[in-house]
Amino acid sequence: MLNTTRLAVRVGWLTGLVESMAAAVIAGHWSRPEIEQLASGRAPSGEKLPSNAWMALRTLGWTAAVPEGRYVPDRVRRIAEEQAGRVLRSAHWRSRIVDAVLATWPADNPDPLRRTDAEWQALRKTCPDGAAVPVSVLRGRTRQVQRFIAARHRMPADVSELEAAPDAGRQVVLAAADKQLTTLTRCEDDPAHYGLLTVRLPVRPDPRSRTDWRPVVLRFRLPPTVDATAALHAPTLRLRDGQVRIDLAYTAAAPKSRRDGHTRAVAFDYGLNTLLTGGALTLTGGSQPAVLTDGRPVFLRVDGALAKADRLRIEAEQLWTKTAHLDILIEGHHTQGSRPDPMDVAKLAVLRTEHRWVSRRRERLNRALAQAAARFMVDHARAAEASVIYLEDLRDMEARGKGRTLNTRLSSSVRGQIVTATIHAAARHGIAVVIVPARGTSKYCPRCLTAFRHHAAPDRPERGWKWATCPNPACRYSADRDVAAWQRIGARGLQHQPHTVLNRTDGSYTLRRTVEELDQPVRHTPHPAPPPSGPQVRPVDRTKAGPTRRCPVPRKRRRVPAPPGPPPAPIAAVGGGPGGKRPAGRMPQPPTHRTRRWRGRQAPHTMSTSTRHEPYGARLGAGFHLHAHAASWGPRHRQPRSLFHRGENPAPPRKT
Repeated sequence: MLNTTRLAVRVGWLTGLVESMAAAVIAGHWSRPEIEQLASGRAPSGEKLPSNAWMALRTLGWTAAVPEGRYVPDRVRRIAEEQAGRVLRSAHWRSRIVDAVLATWPADNPDPLRRTDAEWQALRKTCPDGAAVPVSVLRGRTRQVQRFIAARHRMPADVSELEAAPDAGRQVVLAAADKQLTTLTRCEDDPAHYGLLTVRLPVRPDPRSRTDWRPVVLRFRLPPTVDATAALHAPTLRLRDGQVRIDLAYTAAAPKSRRDGHTRAVAFDYGLNTLLTGGALTLTGGSQPAVLTDGRPVFLRVDGALAKADRLRIEAEQLWTKTAHLDILIEGHHTQGSRPDPMDVAKLAVLRTEHRWVSRRRERLNRALAQAAARFMVDHARAAEASVIYLEDLRDMEARGKGRTLNTRLSSSVRGQIVTATIHAAARHGIAVVIVPARGTSKYCPRCLTAFRHHAAPDRPERGWKWATCPNPACRYSADRDVAAWQRIGARGLQHQPHTVLNRTDGSYTLRRTVEELDQPVRHTPHPAPPPSGPQVRPVDRTKAGPTRRCPVPRKRRRVPAPPGPPPAPIAAVGGGPGGKRPAGRMPQPPTHRTRRWRGRQAPHTMSTSTRHEPYGARLGAGFHLHAHAASWGPRHRQPRSLFHRGENPAPPRKT
């Protein structure tokens, strides 16, 4: 029996062997002609290359060499060649993007990042499938070429000169091997929850013979998302934090999603403070179809998690600044030929370790945010009986010109991970995910398509961005900016279904262009009121259309007149006067400390944004689940504000 530490050591030996052989193959064939040869699918003799990467490399004669004095089974060589072939094939797309950037490099423009619209269009026409290439990729490649020109004072020839040969990654792709090296089955005792992986691992870092490779049986727990009837495939082994990670691939039966023909949909809009705002829409039939909605939004608020992400980001930036400062000091000592201070070297190692830990915490938090958002959207789609989810295309949005703090918050959001997680979660139920262009969704009114007037809040008419009001006298629609945006996103997706295309890279559907004639207003239909039950209570008018009427505050003011005072003193007496004239209540006292409780808002998105941002869960020191608050779907009923992450008991009330 092997413990986890010994198992990680032996898997690390296998990973090192595979990575060294794959890196040698990549470095030996890292050139533009050889990358084109592999991507063409044809050998120099005209023979068609196999689909498997390791078989294609062997057809071309690009085999992996075994280190001298070591014995490596042929199946392990296959794994190394498979990983090298995948890396070289993926470089072909990058090489074509770099070629397009170099071919359309503006000679007259001193800043290539500020190209004109015609220059950007010419660049997209040169790129392969340029309409689908995100603008962040084009900008990133442009910056990469700029750094190369600044360092060498010339243009690069191709991607092989612009980039160094990549490595193969610290992983072992067991899919390239056969049953002589690895087998995967379900555990006989509990096939629904456990699996058995048998793999031959080296018993020493430099295996010399066949006897140095011995089989090891790994019993691991299957994820809860894997059904008992799913077919398991060969996994990928990775080492992380001294532990063995298994990336398991499986195949399960799922309904097939449709590209078009949707009549019921849900749409969601990303927000900065409210992560998701969405609702349901319906497409009517007939000769003139229309989009109907009841206008009832649902919200996903993760204020505590976002605040925690901001704290971790600030901490990571501070650690990175200190690390860069120490790097400069130590590098200066090396340049002068002197020995750096040992305390500085030790401090640098500690700072790098802390920065790595903070980065991992940020990764885990972002992953939890993406998974929670995906479950939220898929659950609402199922509750609304929708067959499609429409999302705005903000995966490659670059925040510029909005201030340092706001730019950083916008750029640090996890929109790309949310889209990926939603695609995987929705595919299980046959729900399609369509990416819709975001241009103009927050600018125009969903009811009449008139340009909005944005201001800070309903009670603050000064210029802002959160609240939107339609200036059309016949419409006068007023709503939160995100509430209006999700209606435009859903209507655009339903009305442009014939123009939806399949994105084969991730299995989603994309709407790349919009037709102005197809954009039609959204009709609002009032939702039916729930049937009355029990005694009827007259609702209290809580609107803030006018000044609040004066009313006594309970337990704060006296209900009876003040008691009579003593008889009046003589006029000459100092401080004398009639009695019974003191105020009927306590004398106002100045606050002695700043209270931790703040005024709550009447309802979401109806009044000004609170200036104080301290979630309830942050004071309790709770985790992610106490910070996530989602709106309920269906009849409006009161729900507990939050739940503990370790149970189903409601959170304790606040102290007043």
